[in-house]
Amino acid sequence: MSLAAAPSGESTPTGGIPRRAGSTSAAIAAAVAAVVGVSVASLLIGSRPISPDVVLDAAHPLHGIADARLGRTALALAVGAALGLAGAIMQGLTRNPLADPGILGINAGASFAMVLAMSVLGISSLTGYLWFAFAGAASAMVAVHAIASFGRDGATPVKLAIAGAALTAALSSWTSGVLLTDRQTMETLRFWQVGTVGGRDLDVLLTGLPALVVGLVLALGCARLLNTLALGDDLARGLGRRTVRDRLLLGAAVVLLAGGATALAGPIAFVGLIVPHGVRAVVGSDYGRVLPCSVAYGAVLVVVADVVGRVVLPPTEVQVGIMTAVVGVPVFLWLVRRGRMAATL
Repeated sequence: MSLAAAPSGESTPTGGIPRRAGSTSAAIAAAVAAVVGVSVASLLIGSRPISPDVVLDAAHPLHGIADARLGRTALALAVGAALGLAGAIMQGLTRNPLADPGILGINAGASFAMVLAMSVLGISSLTGYLWFAFAGAASAMVAVHAIASFGRDGATPVKLAIAGAALTAALSSWTSGVLLTDRQTMETLRFWQVGTVGGRDLDVLLTGLPALVVGLVLALGCARLLNTLALGDDLARGLGRRTVRDRLLLGAAVVLLAGGATALAGPIAFVGLIVPHGVRAVVGSDYGRVLPCSVAYGAVLVVVADVVGRVVLPPTEVQVGIMTAVVGVPVFLWLVRRGRMAATL
């Protein structure tokens, strides 16, 4: 991987793709504006639209609607930020453009562990099964890497994707099998299984927030590690990095982010896959810029999917996990068509 000299006024990230400094500033400003804009829209738009004075007036008869939307908006922002960041880390860690908590089995591992905790151990509180979500996510991550490591060439991107898809299929079928034998658990998880932020208040978010914050801080602090690992393990070790320790730190951040997000809102796909590609297309491959922008745009994508899901089929709502797939697939195909997936890694 060669690093070409950047012209004056441009910065060259690790991947060798020059980006103007102004594009990064514009992307960050746009991200902040987008987060604010979609948050306001999430409070006002729904099966019953409300005006801004309803949000501000606690005595208004419809203020309860605003309170309910505040909780789901905050949860959508947190979950989207966590998934966007986790996807960016995984793509850098594995050097695999298809890496995503959903595709590599991490979401499925967290889901299966939570279902077992509820069905077998009788755990019903979020505080209780949150730890099982982390354990399941970590176990799935280790299993995928171990399976992909067999044979020649070790854990290549293609083998990781195949192993992740196989493990996801297996865990999903086992999860369905457990739910079919336990009707009570099935009723509890019926909407959670497809990914949802509705029907949750701020107390739910506060329960899982510490794990998400720790994962966020750990991930953002490891941006330079990702830039070094992107050069290859041999060169990274030559630069003095302890690659095994670095990968463990980054893996821990992914487990906290993806496991926490899955426990709070269920398995939501495509966010961690699409957002980092879109971000890299704008700000380049330097993870010092990719990671914070992935946080913001991941949050925006989930909130937008939630808002669209409220109004697309009135008076019912489409769960956010379904809407991220509906919104995400066309964007994903557009990225592939434009050739940016290959160019931006």
